[in-house]
Amino acid sequence: MMLNINGALKAIGYGLLVLFFAVGVVKTCSSLADLKRPEAAFKMFIRFALAKAAVGYGLDLMLAVFKIIQGMVSTIITQSGLSGSSGTTLPQEIIDKINNVGFWDSIPLWAVTLLGGLFITVLSFIMILTVYSRLFKLYMYTAIAPIPMSTFAGEPTSNVGKNFLRSYAGVCLEGAIIALACIIFSVMAASPPAVDPNVSAVTAVWSYVGELSASVSTGKKPVRGFMWNSAIGMAAA
Repeated sequence: MMLNINGALKAIGYGLLVLFFAVGVVKTCSSLADLKRPEAAFKMFIRFALAKAAVGYGLDLMLAVFKIIQGMVSTIITQSGLSGSSGTTLPQEIIDKINNVGFWDSIPLWAVTLLGGLFITVLSFIMILTVYSRLFKLYMYTAIAPIPMSTFAGEPTSNVGKNFLRSYAGVCLEGAIIALACIIFSVMAASPPAVDPNVSAVTAVWSYVGELSASVSTGKKPVRGFMWNSAIGMAAA
């Protein structure tokens, strides 16, 4: 569907291309004599041709950038050795402590488990929403690409197209940041905390849940920080 919208907006992009080109000619050429110079006319012709190519083949350019970033993400995951999914298991020491807990002592253990599970579930949903928001932004960039690409026709408006491509590259790079965050979490979750045999089951479970939650938070912060910086850059542009 996004490709169909992109194709439909190409006609509007071509119309805006002519408009931005005319605005650029008026802004850059102070008089008619400037248009008679061969170098000025050739420069404007080259700008118009490149802008027309950007509108017509902008989707191919964006897909090429996306494939390059996806190759980077695949390389990061492959080199980290995390291409296969592995589950996080509870340490055997904690399992033994939980099995030896009586009924009354298990009540605070239930509370700790519920609170920790809720916190980890919320953080997991935030990570999932982060991934899906990236996909949503990629679809939006792909759909409206002909409109900002047409601004390359005029020199005063060309910054809009440059900022659009810069922001699109930033959204694609979010995939690499998400992959790195998952690697950080996997490495931290793979090394379970040392369990003190003298502490109660509640304390042991609370320590484990706390460290696991900290691992999820550590993996989430780079992603949210990168996305926040990208949003600030787009707003400043």
